Parts: sequence; structure tokens; C-alpha cells
Amino acid sequence: MTEPLFIIPFWADLLGVGLGGVQGAMFASGFQGQRRLDLLGVAIIGILIGMGGGLIRDLMLGQPPATLQNNWYLVTAAGAALLGMLLAGLLNRAGPAIVGLDAVVIGMFGAFGTSKAVGLGLPVVPAVFIGVCAAVGGSVLRDVIMGLPVAIMHVGSLYAVAALLGCTAIVGLHALGVGMVIASVIGIAVTAVVRVLAVIFDLSLPEQRRLYRRKVAAETGAIPTVKP
Repeated sequence: MTEPLFIIPFWADLLGVGLGGVQGAMFASGFQGQRRLDLLGVAIIGILIGMGGGLIRDLMLGQPPATLQNNWYLVTAAGAALLGMLLAGLLNRAGPAIVGLDAVVIGMFGAFGTSKAVGLGLPVVPAVFIGVCAAVGGSVLRDVIMGLPVAIMHVGSLYAVAALLGCTAIVGLHALGVGMVIASVIGIAVTAVVRVLAVIFDLSLPEQRRLYRRKVAAETGAIPTVKP
């Protein structure tokens, strides 16, 4: 028997969409030369970042996309993106605040995706997977539509890993009897802390090329190996 469906508060959903729109504006403001974006381009990037994660989450869950059931989602995402573009100069000087904002947004989308999946009765592993997809979905759509390398596929700060740890914390705490709201708040905090620490200390997963070189060195005897 599944538990009652966890309802994401409307204000929280809009807050995530709005913050995503601001992120989109910050991303768009960094383009120079032939990649410069006009007002429509900035609005599209804001909509993709603000609404992309929720769209992917609901499509994977077989649910009507919540972001398309109310006028305010599109208005909020586009308006936040345009506001962010106007304030880009000021926001760019608040680097640490932007990193923290980015971390919280990732955590929110991950928490919303995981909690909704758990409420629909999905097992914990698929629930975590959906949460991670929701957390990184907006940025993936952004990179694809801009013709850029997809960020999560390349060496960089651990924002997908941060989302994975946060979503795992949510299902783990919920399994121990912690209420979904409290578990989600803790999960957002875990994601944000891991993401911020990854940026501060420039942490990333080992590069595939380095792993390959180590494998070749081990096979050719260039480095000693310990055999059981």
C-alpha cells in the first residue's frame, strides 16, 4: 500500500522555478560575441532551467506536468529570467551568494522529484534516480538547446553527485520514519553543502583519462600492483 501522495507546496514550486529563472539569466549574461542572447533567448533559458526539472520529473512519473497546469509557472520563470538579466551586473559581484543559490535550487528540485516519486509508491532506487534527473534536468536541456557540451558528462564540480547524496538522504531518513517534509529539508541541506564544498575545494570525480592511464600503467608494469 502506498502512502498518500506528497503534495509539493505551490509557493515552494514557484520559488524553485523563479530561482531557476534567475540562474538562467546569470548563465545567459556570460555569453559574448556570436553567442549573445536577446530578451527572448534569455526568457527561453530561464524557462528551461526553471521548469525543465519539473517537466522531466512528471513525465518520468507518468503524471500531468504540474508546471503546465497553471499560468504562474511560465510567467514566473520568464519574469525571473528577465529580472535576473537586468540585475546581472549586481549579481555577478555576489559570487558566493550565487553559488549558494545554485546549490539550494539543485537541492530543491532533487527533493521535489524524490518526494513525489516516493509518494507515488516507487521503490527507493528509482525514486532517487528521478530526483537526480529533476535536479539536473534543466541544465541538461539548456546545454542541448544551446549546442553546448552537456555539463554533467564532463569533469567538473559535483552537482549531480551532490543531488544524488541529497536524494539518498531523503529516502534513507524517510525509511527510518522521518516525515517527508523534514527529510526533504535535510536532503536539500545535504545537497547544498556538498555542492558548495565541491566548488570551494574544486572537487570532482576522477577523470576517465587518468583512470585509463593508470590501467595501462598497471598492465605494462609501469606501476607496482598488489596481488592477493
